[in-house]
Amino acid sequence: MNNKQVTIQEGQEFPLTIKRLGINGEGVGFFKRQVVFVPGALPGEVVVARVEKVQNKFVQASMKKIREKSPHRIQPPCPIYHKCGGCQLQHLAYPQQLEEKRDHVIQAMERHTKLRLDKIDIRETIGMDDPWYYRNKSQLQTTKEKGKVLAGLYQPNSHKIVDLSQCMVQHEKTNEVTQVVKDVLQELNIPIYDERDHSGGIRTIVVRTAIATGETQLVLVTVKEKIPKKELLIEEIQKRVPNLTSIMQNINGKRTSLIFGEDTLHLAGEEVIQETLGDLSFELSARAFFQLNPVQTVKLYDEVKKAAKLTGKEKVVDAYCGVGTIGLWVANEAAELRGMDIIEESIKDAKKNADKFAVTHANYYVGKAEQLLPKWTKEGWRPDVVIVDPPRTGCDNKLLNTLLKVKPKKIVYVSCNPSTLAKDIQTLSGNYKVKYMQPVDMFPQTSHVEVISKIELK
Repeated sequence: MNNKQVTIQEGQEFPLTIKRLGINGEGVGFFKRQVVFVPGALPGEVVVARVEKVQNKFVQASMKKIREKSPHRIQPPCPIYHKCGGCQLQHLAYPQQLEEKRDHVIQAMERHTKLRLDKIDIRETIGMDDPWYYRNKSQLQTTKEKGKVLAGLYQPNSHKIVDLSQCMVQHEKTNEVTQVVKDVLQELNIPIYDERDHSGGIRTIVVRTAIATGETQLVLVTVKEKIPKKELLIEEIQKRVPNLTSIMQNINGKRTSLIFGEDTLHLAGEEVIQETLGDLSFELSARAFFQLNPVQTVKLYDEVKKAAKLTGKEKVVDAYCGVGTIGLWVANEAAELRGMDIIEESIKDAKKNADKFAVTHANYYVGKAEQLLPKWTKEGWRPDVVIVDPPRTGCDNKLLNTLLKVKPKKIVYVSCNPSTLAKDIQTLSGNYKVKYMQPVDMFPQTSHVEVISKIELK
């Protein structure tokens, strides 16, 4: 925006009516034809906004005062909610969170598609009975402040760690183990990582609890292999958490925002923990990816099964298959299943899981769907149903073009980002129609929403 057009300035204050929630949970209003984002404001509220930053296409503001309050506004129960930034919607009553998440899907479809939404069944969001203490894994950075060991998340837009001793969306067991580890590190005076000079010992405390089995794994991420007073540290943790299943160490000596390094060492107990989803049981190693909310994952996968509506005769492709969880969930109703992923370790795990569950009609391949599907089609193998569960960036354009050429009868699209989902649906809309969209709340109290779309060949 050039200077002649700038009519809004930093520090300026004005009343603002909030029209909707943005994708990061912030209130969205309009002032002098400019979009204004106000964290903490809710739809229907009239607030006094203070301009913090004027960008090219939008304005960032803070909320100075609420003049008219939303009937859905509540007091956030977490004492550090406003500092932490891990949750964005604790100030909004849970039933209304579910409404707003459905609205995210509608907004994305309106913005990125030319489809008539009155012809698409966008269903009510499937929520949780108890939307607290649901995350099965915590990864908390450590630091030392005024001689005290802290473990938490970075405050938004800063490098200051907010200590999370009792996080209200983390499973209580992960909270308990993290607190014990902090106490022991403090008492034994074990060196803690210092980000400024890349020195010290313990960098991150990772705790994962299997919701179904109760087994818990602790992973200490360190800068170097040597941990001072290691035996004493393990002994003390085991004494205070006697039912801890597994203690592992991961070494990450790089200056990076990634949690894990390449090398993992076994310190005590088992090397893996067992988790079950429905009738399927999974071994989880220290670095294995697994859904963070198993209770909702069962609901999500059941919705995939409903959307696929298999009869036992279909050839099914599980693109972006990871360790095979979604494909294996529907496998007993398919004639043949083929999965692919570009990560070799994931494919090894998928094959192991298929063997473990005696799924003999599933085959897994390292590679991209857009390369494998045309090859199989040439060989005379054509899928009836394709399940895609891509990253936040959505499906690769080459994959979308491949689907348009291969023409499976049905696509079941599992998305964690309504905007990229809508863009991909628009790309497919020449040949495909959306039967329905089912939002699922995988992360209550946050702005995230997952969506399953049933897409059929016209």
